[in-house]
Amino acid sequence: MVIVGAGFGGLEAAKALGKARDVRVTVVDRYNHHLFQPLLYQVATAVLNPADISAPIRSVLKARNTQVMLAEAKSVDPRRKVLVVEGGEIPYDSLVVATGAAHSYFKHPEWAQVAPGLKTLEDAVRIRERVLTAFEAAERESDPARQREWMTFVIIGAGPTGVELAGALAYMTRHSLPKDFRRIDTRQARVLLLEGLPRVLTAYPEELSQDAQRDLEKLHVEVRTGAMVTGIDAEGVTVGEERIPTRTVLWGAGVAASPLVRSLDVPLDRAGRVKVTPQLTVPGHNDVYVIGDVASVEQNGKPVPGIAPAAMQMGRHVAKTVRDRLVRKPLQAFRYHDKGNFAVIGRGYAVGVLFDKWRMRGKSAWLVWAGVHIAYLIGFRNRLSVMLNWGYTFFTQGGRDMRLITGKVAPRMPALEQGPSVPAVTVPPALPVARPAPVH
Repeated sequence: MVIVGAGFGGLEAAKALGKARDVRVTVVDRYNHHLFQPLLYQVATAVLNPADISAPIRSVLKARNTQVMLAEAKSVDPRRKVLVVEGGEIPYDSLVVATGAAHSYFKHPEWAQVAPGLKTLEDAVRIRERVLTAFEAAERESDPARQREWMTFVIIGAGPTGVELAGALAYMTRHSLPKDFRRIDTRQARVLLLEGLPRVLTAYPEELSQDAQRDLEKLHVEVRTGAMVTGIDAEGVTVGEERIPTRTVLWGAGVAASPLVRSLDVPLDRAGRVKVTPQLTVPGHNDVYVIGDVASVEQNGKPVPGIAPAAMQMGRHVAKTVRDRLVRKPLQAFRYHDKGNFAVIGRGYAVGVLFDKWRMRGKSAWLVWAGVHIAYLIGFRNRLSVMLNWGYTFFTQGGRDMRLITGKVAPRMPALEQGPSVPAVTVPPALPVARPAPVH
């Protein structure tokens, strides 16, 4: 069994198959760590450290029948039953493709250079660096117009990622940063959230979307719906005929399935996902399973959402299907059990739907969200670290220890205002070397 991708779905499948005696498992990933993606935005906004939401894959998968391989998958050849990776090929009897989603810039790949998205730890650290560097540049800037550009932050896309980023960034500017700077007031920073559809969080019921927008506006986030972005460059964003000068644009609008599934040469949906069978296999290839964000699954006429619980359930279902095939049991169709979906607006506030029945908002929704995320984190150390950081941030409005710029950004800082000339320092002449006293 070869599993490509150690995200939520792939890791769950590998853990379940680690108990199977007649199965040898190889997990292939281009990173050596599993990432808890739902909390990436907190790394990007300096609430958590990268190590708080990640864990080495080898430390998680310790079963004797499981090996981990650090490699980047390039394509799949179903006829020869091999996974092509950089530097070679890996044969398989059964294959699980769980490579997740990538950013989609709606036929504008050039926007990726100036509007980074949030999918990996590298993305989160890069966004954190951009945000903190913007305030450092504003502190040096003497021109008020350019200073406003540095202190304007535009987030494109008001899905869960965009909403959470906007709320956390607005909270940072008004509570965590003001005491750190002398020439600027970070509370005057603008955070704009742009959404092309009529409302934010369109996957949620309309009343929860309205609650989320009101909570964002209380945090001083400028929410604009029906705002179609037509241009992005290093100095601003264009929305229709309006130009918004800004030096920091963050992307949370679109996702597309990992390009690896294109090599399967099977029908894909508009987002590039594989239309799988009820057993989560590729049509015509019963030995190839596709799960998570790269799988298009419908249930009761609605698509199964691309969230962590759904991917985990798919991973466990694939493991059960493999074991059933070994003992020739009848195979069952995948059924998704919706336990809930939440989005955080700010410190202590969230909206969500629990068990597809109860609609929650405010602090009660935030407590449920926090409890679920702590439970899903891998490792006691990560759970304890996140709880301590959240507690510190909640009671002290902190996050101070995580506000690090690790890249070399000083050469990109704006030029300093030319001030009055400083007189040269007069260096006194060197004193003569003292001679030793004569001995009498």
